[in-house]
Amino acid sequence: MNWKKVKIAIVAAKWNSFVTDDMLEGAVEALKAKGIPEDQIHQFRCPGSYELPLACKYCLDELNVHGVVAIGAVIQGGTPHFHYVCDAVNRGITELNTTYGKPVSFGVLTTDTVEQAIERAGLDKGNKGSEAALAVCDMLELKSQIANYK
Repeated sequence: MNWKKVKIAIVAAKWNSFVTDDMLEGAVEALKAKGIPEDQIHQFRCPGSYELPLACKYCLDELNVHGVVAIGAVIQGGTPHFHYVCDAVNRGITELNTTYGKPVSFGVLTTDTVEQAIERAGLDKGNKGSEAALAVCDMLELKSQIANYK
């Protein structure tokens, strides 16, 4: 795979930015380490995780990108709101993958506590933003392998 020609969009939620900022940074660093030039990594912010599917759709519709990394953090509260948001984001991103045939990774934390979210956005136990970026790369490699399979 010629990573120098790959264009990736990253959409990160502003909500819970104390977590998503680190995840966004991890995603960018992972893509650059793969060999994707920084000027081909397009970064955008949307209000929250609920808006991620539409923001990712905008990227797929308007930009000539090979894939999108969706980054967000939904932290359990005292109401069922958590479950509605998680379900909507999951369904929306799944639909984008199958509709567009381009990888849109699910870099959305769904945690019980703030501490769990911070842990998953850091370096100690793995930055989930970085992992989501690498998942897009893995899917692009898989697509290339399948296209060249004889």
